[in-house]
Amino acid sequence: MHLRRIREDRGMTLEELAAHSGLSFRGVVYIEHGQRNPTLINLAGGLHVQPSRLLAVFDVEQGTFPEAGSPAQD
Repeated sequence: MHLRRIREDRGMTLEELAAHSGLSFRGVVYIEHGQRNPTLINLAGGLHVQPSRLLAVFDVEQGTFPEAGSPAQD
């Protein structure tokens, strides 16, 4: 999932993302594995990005996939 890539690009552990987003560790694991629907606002806050950044993966179809950590998207 796109969430994992952003988290790893930011050097965050699952535990850190959980703490910053107000979700449980297990909840973040389930979200990354596609077993639970994420709360975008919480996750985006934990990653310090706009919620739309988590959905940027859908821009691939249009050929405009932003690089992780791109200042224009954060």
